Amino acid sequence: MTSIDVKDLTKRYGATRAVDGLTCRFEPGRVTGFLGPNGAGKSTTMRLVLGLDRPTSGTATVGGRPYAAYGEPLRAVGALLDAQAAHGSRTARDHLRLLAVSNRIPDRRVDEVLQDTGLAPAAGRRVKTFSLGMRQRLGIAAALLGDPPVLMLDEPANGLDPEGIVWIRRLLRRLADEGRTVLVSSHLMNETAAFADHLVVLARGRLLADLPVEDFIDRYSHPRVRVRTGDPVRLRAALRAAGHTVEEGADGRWTVEGARAEEVGAVAAREGVPVLELADERASLEQAYLALTAGGTEFAAAPSPSPTAPQEV
Repeated sequence: MTSIDVKDLTKRYGATRAVDGLTCRFEPGRVTGFLGPNGAGKSTTMRLVLGLDRPTSGTATVGGRPYAAYGEPLRAVGALLDAQAAHGSRTARDHLRLLAVSNRIPDRRVDEVLQDTGLAPAAGRRVKTFSLGMRQRLGIAAALLGDPPVLMLDEPANGLDPEGIVWIRRLLRRLADEGRTVLVSSHLMNETAAFADHLVVLARGRLLADLPVEDFIDRYSHPRVRVRTGDPVRLRAALRAAGHTVEEGADGRWTVEGARAEEVGAVAAREGVPVLELADERASLEQAYLALTAGGTEFAAAPSPSPTAPQEV
């Protein structure tokens, strides 16, 4: 099994630390979502792993070796960092053949990955005629070409249509189930929640979290309970007396902030109040992520003005 190991990794650009003492491990057999605001250091970290930049200090290795030490690197790591990298005047098949020859990969493998990525019907078309989604598929085909144990993909769902998004989810899951190390950088929280097992989160070049997805959501989200009762007046009074904040919804359900279902149920049972519905409301990955990274965003929009505030014209 081949892992990506990052130890005390630092990269400075002048006075800016794009990556700041990062230590983490991307392990085989799971899809790791690599998250962080713009400027967090995700792309720089991936470039350092692939030897496209040199670290100021620290190390980044694949299977215990620097990427540059591999004589046929496509057999060790498949990477998609820029879907626009393919030469526009080449056909999809010729682009992949050139990569295959440079890494002593059999020509038959080119047709296999074209088929796997749905590009076989367009194999003879020039890349400059491709849509963004098709270029993404070509970049993924190139990453798969050497049948590598490690995949590093930056925003692989970018430009894909709904069918393509379902396809990439299934592909990532299959690759991890085969025992490969799959690292996916993304800004799409809903998509990351659909395919990732584990999360590594950066902000301003530093590690904020390195946790399984479920543990991440539990740790960085605010608990709340949804409840519906036949005696709302008594239950509200009992919950407020117990120190809970209660908000009434338009659908007759109430939300109890900062509580667990068992706590609300215990209050209702103690007061003899009938409960018709009681459930923990689980936060989304997006909500937990925003709660964690609130102070680490480099570029943030100013708050929207109040609708009642005077507007300039």
